[in-house]
Parts: sequence; structure tokens; C-alpha cells
Amino acid sequence: MREAMDPWIFVAASYAIGIAATVTMVAWSLLSMKRAEKRRDEARKR
Repeated sequence: MREAMDPWIFVAASYAIGIAATVTMVAWSLLSMKRAEKRRDEARKR
């Protein structure tokens, strides 16, 4: 029986959170860019 906490659980969790946040931000940025490009194209047509 160990009394010390295993730090690798927290390391793995922080990497998972960091990777998930990065992927989410990239997807959000891409969607925002696509919407902005669509609005720009529609404004040029007018």
C-alpha cells in the first residue's frame, strides 16, 4: 500500500485537456473563418 499520490494521472489528464482545448480552438477558428469569408463574399456580390 502506498501513501504517495501518482502524479502521472494528473500529467495525462492535463495533456488530454490541453489537446482537447487546442482541437476545439482550431475547429472554432476554422468555422469562424468560413463564416467571415461567406459574409465577405455576400457583401461583394451586392
